[in-house]
Amino acid sequence: MALLAHTLALLAMVVATVAIKVVPLDMAWDSFDDQYQGCGPAMHAKLPDLYSFERQMNHLFAWGWYRADAEWRRRGSPVSPLTSHWQAIALMAYTSPEVYKEFNAAVRTAGRSRQEYRNNFHFKMLHFLLTDALVTLRKAQNAKCHRVFRGVHDIHFQAWQGQRVRFGQFTSTSLSKGIALQFGADTIFEVHTCHGADIRQFSMYPGEEEVLIPPFETFTVTRVISDGRRTWIWLRSAGTFSKYNCQVSGSIPTAITHLAWATGIF
Repeated sequence: MALLAHTLALLAMVVATVAIKVVPLDMAWDSFDDQYQGCGPAMHAKLPDLYSFERQMNHLFAWGWYRADAEWRRRGSPVSPLTSHWQAIALMAYTSPEVYKEFNAAVRTAGRSRQEYRNNFHFKMLHFLLTDALVTLRKAQNAKCHRVFRGVHDIHFQAWQGQRVRFGQFTSTSLSKGIALQFGADTIFEVHTCHGADIRQFSMYPGEEEVLIPPFETFTVTRVISDGRRTWIWLRSAGTFSKYNCQVSGSIPTAITHLAWATGIF
């Protein structure tokens, strides 16, 4: 009986090991990372048409937006410190369980080419509104940097000290380490972000104390520890990098880089 129990325990360890993916952290070059610098008003003018089109093309987006709009109205339709109801509903839609996984999977690959973005990325409106909302919230929060945590299940991320990386998606983190670890502990990130914003006021789950990080923020890996079972990675904000800008308006991809030392972050 003891031998059987030991064998089953070993088998469970093997299955657990096989189930965990190993993913290298890098600059996520395929990510769609537009910051919409200089085309905000033009993008806002396109919102009604984008909404009508993407609601037809993307049923997941349509359902997530419907639910978010209903929750936003239930809470009394708050907007401030945001500048529009579009931004508020977009944040609630992102934090709904129906939307964020497929949305982020699309964000991670939509930057492969202009054609991929134009023809296959049917979250253009949500991507713009989240980017715009984070800029607005960050200003309202006095451009404050945050120390946040992210726990990941079933993935061991690989990184090395001194490396420059991006998440390449809109990345949910928490101000609470305990809350972050509820989502996973195979890889644990401790992140110093200066372009993420506290979105609790507009989250479907305000108790998660969420800070949302945009795909274009870059980080320096300051420390990595791995014991074979868990990986701990420490990241510090190093500015931003975007391969695209105002792409929905037809611009040619343009690299936009802002280093932390040049923007007075530290």
